[in-house]
Amino acid sequence: MVLAQTNLLDPNIWPKSATRTNAGEIAIAGVPVSQLAAEYGTPLFVLDEADVRARAKAYHTAFNDSEVTTEVFYAGKAFMAGKVIKWIVEEGLNVDVCTAGELEVALRAGVAPERILFHGNNKSIFELERAVEVGVGRIVLDSFIEIERLTNIASTHGVTVQVLIRLTVGVEAHTHEFISTAHEDQKFGLSISSGAALEAARMVIESDSLSLLGLHSHIGSQIFDAQGFEIAAQRVFDTAVSIREELDFTVSELNLGGGMGIAYLGEDDPLQVEQMAKALHEIVIKECERVQFPVPRLLVEPGRAIIGPAGITIYEVGTTKDVDVSDDSARRYISVDGGMSDNIRTALYGAEYTVALATRNSTAELINSRVVGKHCESGDIVIRDATMFSDIGPGDLLAIAATGAYCRAMASNYNHVVRPAVVSVLNGKSEVVLRRETIEDLLAFDAGVN
Repeated sequence: MVLAQTNLLDPNIWPKSATRTNAGEIAIAGVPVSQLAAEYGTPLFVLDEADVRARAKAYHTAFNDSEVTTEVFYAGKAFMAGKVIKWIVEEGLNVDVCTAGELEVALRAGVAPERILFHGNNKSIFELERAVEVGVGRIVLDSFIEIERLTNIASTHGVTVQVLIRLTVGVEAHTHEFISTAHEDQKFGLSISSGAALEAARMVIESDSLSLLGLHSHIGSQIFDAQGFEIAAQRVFDTAVSIREELDFTVSELNLGGGMGIAYLGEDDPLQVEQMAKALHEIVIKECERVQFPVPRLLVEPGRAIIGPAGITIYEVGTTKDVDVSDDSARRYISVDGGMSDNIRTALYGAEYTVALATRNSTAELINSRVVGKHCESGDIVIRDATMFSDIGPGDLLAIAATGAYCRAMASNYNHVVRPAVVSVLNGKSEVVLRRETIEDLLAFDAGVN
């Protein structure tokens, strides 16, 4: 249940520059949301540029304050756009991609190929060809077939490709099934327990065209503590020891993945980046001592933790409707001009958000509400349970916090709606990051109407 609204904006949830005027209007980096809505339309994603940069810099600083050499890769799947990638790289981070499209954004944003890591459980031959052609720094291998494909491609190009092997470590993060990625029964990685991981290492080591840098593990998303990382690291180090003992090869890198969580609600309490960095470094050192292993280079892949809290979504209310839930209970449905086409996370895995009336104060009573979208799906829900002011009505603007990650990135054209614009704000000025799509954009793909 979302807490009752107040004029205060929780700095753990909203962008760092978010404020309210005396009249109750939310502003980001000094720009009122009504001004943004008037200029760019709604729904609208708004990113606080200084916030994104500060979070990227904080990760770079925290993870480089240790005897464990660490490289931080921004997980582009959270949100990928050229301007944002430029901010993040300028603050010292590398980039993690998982498709040809994400790779091209990074390259065209000026990211040096050696600073790119390529993920994915089903990288196509075209994607592997392109990665080898441009000289991507690391490719994470996810299957025996992929090892064979990449060996052939690298051999044809006459190059040696640096790779990591993704392991399935059997650790399940305390998160939703669809975003938990290390238990055995799922699509990612090569199982340690079955022996597949060791066999993959053997194949790579024996390949003349591949160079094994290290091992990769990812245990899920929205992780609030380091406990899961500790268990995963134990199993990864045990695998590294097996590779050393059985294959006479010592890996030099360990990638513990990303998944660092953020606060969506007031009660959420994720570790701060400094705490997480300290915990992961201590885990690595402890494991090296346990198995008498040289300290490897550590790689981590935050995405949501950098872009998520820096973004909000602005919607305009279209209609409201009161519905009797039971004999003594009612709910107001507040319909906005977006929905599951710009934020499918609530429908997909029950994500929760904080919502606020964005343009004015109110002294009206608070009522049980549900914020819903405009699509022809009963599951088109933005916020399932919210406490909202009873005088909210058509024309009001609502702001949803912490939507920088996995909202615009997962957006669709369901019901032939256009995908929203993304704008950035900095020092009282705004600029387009991604322009709003148009009906003409949609029709351009339809051979039957052209």
